[in-house]
Amino acid sequence: MKKCLLIVLMFGWLVTACSEKTQSLEAFYTEEGIESVDKVVILDGSTGYTKTLTDIVQINEFLALVKDIEFSPQDNQEMRYGFLYVITLYDEEVQFNCSLSQIDDTYYDTNPDIYPIVDEYYKRLEIEEKGVW
Repeated sequence: MKKCLLIVLMFGWLVTACSEKTQSLEAFYTEEGIESVDKVVILDGSTGYTKTLTDIVQINEFLALVKDIEFSPQDNQEMRYGFLYVITLYDEEVQFNCSLSQIDDTYYDTNPDIYPIVDEYYKRLEIEEKGVW
């Protein structure tokens, strides 16, 4: 009986572990696309400051840079602490947020590397930073 339970549990873990697939940031957000996003908040994990995009031109510019980046699950899914940036997308209310390497409870590699894209964009934004902590 114990062996059967162990086999069932192992099979369930295997199916769950293998079900994560490579997909774009846009696909994680919604199957319909991210055209309805009306606000983007970027949180800098090293400073605790945020910049909020509400101008549709800036939102579209940022989304054009990141929406097609591919997220591939990492082999190592051990829990980690800290983050470089967190991106939160709104469509009237919070719809989606992720760090640059984690969506929900899964860690990802990105192609191309999302960090330099977000870092450069955040640093050149002429928007007042607001402290979170």
